[in-house]
Amino acid sequence: MNKTLLLIPHFNNQEGLIKSIHSINEGENIDVLVVDDGSFFDINEFQITENFNAKGQIFFRYLNYNKGIEEALNYGLSIAFSMNYKYLARLDCGDVCIGNRFKIQEEFLDKNSDIVLVGSYVNFVNKEGVMIHRLRLPTKDRFIRKKMYLNAMHIHPSIMFKLSIIKKIGVYPTKYKAAEDYAFFFKILKEFKVANLNRFLVSCEANNNGISRKFRKEQIKSRIRIILDNFYFGIYPIYGLLRSLILYITPNKVTESVKSIFKMWKKN
Repeated sequence: MNKTLLLIPHFNNQEGLIKSIHSINEGENIDVLVVDDGSFFDINEFQITENFNAKGQIFFRYLNYNKGIEEALNYGLSIAFSMNYKYLARLDCGDVCIGNRFKIQEEFLDKNSDIVLVGSYVNFVNKEGVMIHRLRLPTKDRFIRKKMYLNAMHIHPSIMFKLSIIKKIGVYPTKYKAAEDYAFFFKILKEFKVANLNRFLVSCEANNNGISRKFRKEQIKSRIRIILDNFYFGIYPIYGLLRSLILYITPNKVTESVKSIFKMWKKN
């Protein structure tokens, strides 16, 4: 048994699951827990495990029906906690690890006892693996907690955290649909310090059918509720709330066009 467990929720995306698991470097000491959230078709466990070269095991657990990612994540958390892992890392189907991601994050958390969660810079690619953009996030706790009101300052598939914090903060909130990670990060920030590494350790697949696009309105509504639940009178909370309200009333086509123009401007 290794000290870190990688949690991957799965729903009807075996191709992406294989891609993610096979991206793990063979030199990594990592166990993997796949929680299937009531997929329509059975997972081919042999096909997934046959080319797993890391020094660890893969466990599969199955929910009886599709309960949603929040429930799948919490089910995985309960298993990880009961098995006494020290750290839990995250990855989503279709996203890939870069280099010795888990070793790097483990070493960082081992050396920084005051930090309980660490993420990284992230590449965003299309389904063919072509780079769309590179995301650099704040690395220091004081900047992360300020800017959290504008957007999540950790990309969920890039994080690793100390499982011991679950005793104090509990599991992923289930009342904020499509924004469970954003709410979870706020819970952590109320009690602990966090960080990001200034290294690209994960490539995330930009998916038109992903939660952020498929449930955009519901996600923004949840984000507004989270900001209000953690609100104080300051520049960042006020600006973040106004920003989210504008995004909520703005059509998706308009925001996508603005993002495209901004990315082109940054490249030039």
